[in-house]
Amino acid sequence: MTLASVSRRVFALQAALAAAGAGAQTGSTGASPATLPLAIVLNSRDASVSLIDQKSFQEVGRVDVGKEPHHLYPKPDGRSLIVANAISNDLHFLDPATGQVQRRLRQIDDPYQIGFSPDNRWFVAVCLRLDRVDLYHYDGVDIRLARRVPAPKAPSHVWFSADSRMAFVTLQDSDEIAAIDLQTQDVAWKLRLGRQPAGILVTPDDRLLMVGVMGQDHVDVIDWRARRSVARLRTGRGAHNFRGAGDRRHVYVSNRVDNSISRIDMNSLQVVQTIPVPGGPDCMEILDDRRTMWITARFARQVAIVDLEAGRVTRTVPVGRSPHGVYLHNRAPLI
Repeated sequence: MTLASVSRRVFALQAALAAAGAGAQTGSTGASPATLPLAIVLNSRDASVSLIDQKSFQEVGRVDVGKEPHHLYPKPDGRSLIVANAISNDLHFLDPATGQVQRRLRQIDDPYQIGFSPDNRWFVAVCLRLDRVDLYHYDGVDIRLARRVPAPKAPSHVWFSADSRMAFVTLQDSDEIAAIDLQTQDVAWKLRLGRQPAGILVTPDDRLLMVGVMGQDHVDVIDWRARRSVARLRTGRGAHNFRGAGDRRHVYVSNRVDNSISRIDMNSLQVVQTIPVPGGPDCMEILDDRRTMWITARFARQVAIVDLEAGRVTRTVPVGRSPHGVYLHNRAPLI
């Protein structure tokens, strides 16, 4: 890559992020900006985003995005929601309140899972099919590629240490997790786990990693400083993704094969509740009431709404094919 091409790419990244932050609107959607509040659901096989009115539980719009939108993440300023399109190698910026398209940013290689570090200095794209993790500097305006870190095989999900020093990545096809030091921009260590580790989360005290072992039936709990497993929590087959309850004590894991979600007490390291959710439950979001969960059913073309206190699915909403990421603008804290 020439210096000129690097400069052009940095300029394009800066322009896209600045335009998204300013609320520029390009592209189209069938929803009215006044339709609030919305649930935003990524249809990974349809290259689209479903916009669902939370009050009527009706899909009120469908936004065209890139190929295979899997995960999404809000910008630190909260003014844009970034949709990662893995196969078309680009990002879409949406207004998180209305679903309106703000900007499309091309030439971001294979962004499967994305995220910002807690200090908002790093933007990380996990490139599952390319076996690497791309690190970008973020200065509040633009992102600039810092380094591509090899991470075989099949890097999947990412979470950060509280001090933003480490990015923890699951390596789905090598049965490992990797800790990437963001200061040295290299892999600091790896640890072998069970079959197909997927979702990952750091506990609020920054002491433990929780890893969903998708190829088996449990969550591995890792003391990441000691680099050893300290507990194995049986939740269900296909333990996959995590969502904090918003109370800094409990976390939910989706068990995609057993069609359930489990609530874990992060203090006692006990599974305290399991709720049946049909259709291959995957990504979860929780309303700011901390009682209502929206969860994508990956194999059923629907999103399920769960009453967490009652412990049951209260309704389902049809969406597109292979729904994956989900976002609620009025959501509970991530942990």
